[in-house]
Amino acid sequence: MHISARHDYAVQAMLAIAAAGGGPVKTSDLAVMQGIPVSYLPSILADLRRAELLSSRPGTDGGFSLARRIEQISVGDVMRAVSGALASVRGRPPHTITYGGAATALPGLWRSVHAFTSDLLDSTTLLDLLADGQAAGPRSDRETAADSATGHRS
Repeated sequence: MHISARHDYAVQAMLAIAAAGGGPVKTSDLAVMQGIPVSYLPSILADLRRAELLSSRPGTDGGFSLARRIEQISVGDVMRAVSGALASVRGRPPHTITYGGAATALPGLWRSVHAFTSDLLDSTTLLDLLADGQAAGPRSDRETAADSATGHRS
């Protein structure tokens, strides 16, 4: 799983719109609020609109608004909207990769990584992230589970 600047900026933009009550938020305001280069935003916002995650309204009172309720938009939805697949191996979907010799078991690992990543991103909504950002305290169960699965300790 590679998290590109495009993925990161798309999720940041969606969170900023959600935090602003769902919109409308102007592109220039998103850039300032999140420190996103304004040159990235038009194509990202267009992808999110095509995926029906955002709606837009022109004019001085216009901007981008969430097209669904905050608890109905997952991080997986956002990431797929801007890049298609959530994970790839050498630019191909994990289920299409095969290996010979000693590495024949490797595709199973890649499929597991993809499944875990998909499950995590699809079960994490914008509401979850905003709530986690508001709460100062112990780490969430999701973080603990992710750390356990990856062997990361903090």
